[in-house]
Amino acid sequence: MQRKFLTNLCLLLFLNLLVKPFWIFGIDRTVQNTVGPSDYGFYFVVFNFSFLFSILLDMGITNFNNRNIAQNNQLLNKHFSGIITMKFMLGVFYSLVTFIVAVIWGFKGDRLPLLALLCFNQFLSSLVLYLRSNISGLLMFKTDSMLSVLDRMLMILFCGMLLWGHVTDEPFRIEWFVYSQTAAYLLTALTALAIVIKKANFRRPRWNWPFFLMIMKQSFPFALLSLLMTLYNRLDPVMIDKLLPASVGTEQVGIYASGFRLLDAANMIAFLFSVILLPIFSRMIKNKDSVKEMMRLSFTILITVAIIVSVGSFFYSYPLMDLLYDSHVENSARVFQVLMLGFIAVSATYIFGTLLTANGSMLELNIVSLVGLFINLGINFWLIPKMMAVGSAYASLVTQFVTALLQVLIVMKVFRFRPDYLYMGKLLAYTGGVVLFNYISLHIKLDMPGLSANYSWLPGFTMAILFSFLLAVALRLLSFRSLMNIVRPGR
Repeated sequence: MQRKFLTNLCLLLFLNLLVKPFWIFGIDRTVQNTVGPSDYGFYFVVFNFSFLFSILLDMGITNFNNRNIAQNNQLLNKHFSGIITMKFMLGVFYSLVTFIVAVIWGFKGDRLPLLALLCFNQFLSSLVLYLRSNISGLLMFKTDSMLSVLDRMLMILFCGMLLWGHVTDEPFRIEWFVYSQTAAYLLTALTALAIVIKKANFRRPRWNWPFFLMIMKQSFPFALLSLLMTLYNRLDPVMIDKLLPASVGTEQVGIYASGFRLLDAANMIAFLFSVILLPIFSRMIKNKDSVKEMMRLSFTILITVAIIVSVGSFFYSYPLMDLLYDSHVENSARVFQVLMLGFIAVSATYIFGTLLTANGSMLELNIVSLVGLFINLGINFWLIPKMMAVGSAYASLVTQFVTALLQVLIVMKVFRFRPDYLYMGKLLAYTGGVVLFNYISLHIKLDMPGLSANYSWLPGFTMAILFSFLLAVALRLLSFRSLMNIVRPGR
């Protein structure tokens, strides 16, 4: 299983690193700089609001289905025709609830048509994730890897034509960004649907009320978990918009979005670990195989990268934001600095939370998420009026670390793992070393011929990353020989 995990993780990371950075930095960033912080902030508020009730699109079915199909492949033929019908009915229900709450919340004017489009996009995105859960549940990781980047490839094509293709003389509008997403999600959903229909021997949709109730009952804990996690991860921009005056709120949301973008990009990479680990952990637990080595391997790889990314982003927050954005750079850098520290905790959650999900420890996960939601709401109400977007970033940081720590403790208890103090000491020493490398690199001047003043920080930043990886090898957190032995055929 370790070989299957590493080889497919490499493919998934390669494809996503090939496509998604260009989407984030080439397209998404350009759109924000083109339309400005206020217009993008307007979009970002509505976009995050459409996320709040997205659990109604899925009701935990995707995670339940991924775990279930991984453990019982034969259930694909039996369940698919019923679940696909449920997905469409849940899409209608989600849209109605979202619009009713939006009107009560105070949405009006241009926000409502944009919300309608984003709701449809959320449905398509949820449908793609469900279809992919069948594919990854069958351990068809190569096919799933291709589907994981197809939507972004199409968005790059469509948005690129609108931004730089001179297909229109009008200035780029934020609505065009949403239209491009709709087209890309639709084409990806149709492609994934064709693959699953072939594997499931699907003939026609089927509505079966007892089956519907059975699936809802079994997936409810997954649904509640997704709802709670969505709320404490996506409420921040909505809270900023609600707690601050209209003009200030929209601008602050735009600033928060600037700082959040790189965290979102990093999360996309960390999320890929959970995509592969959930079916693998599920299969291993069913077969009563020990998950300790798999957990340690995946956690070590991800946390090593997370520490490098988080610490480097903290020290180099201003030059990175200055490189990406044209306005509000200092404020965006402060938000980014705080948010990126939380990536260490988020990475831990993608490993330990996924293991608990595969084990079916949903009660524990839901209690942790409920605690996280209350912490996030409380700190947001306290700090947003005082510190605006930066206050909301602190709310996210505290929430992520508390929930990650609780998940680690629960895993230790459920699986009866003993603390490895030597390993923990290595991680602490590694973190201290990475902090030291970044501090030194930031305060020494490294001149490179031909490098402009705007990029004078780049040699130091590169050096800090290089030395951080070398330190991980020196401390034997990463061993390329061991990794090569695992992926070698015949293992």
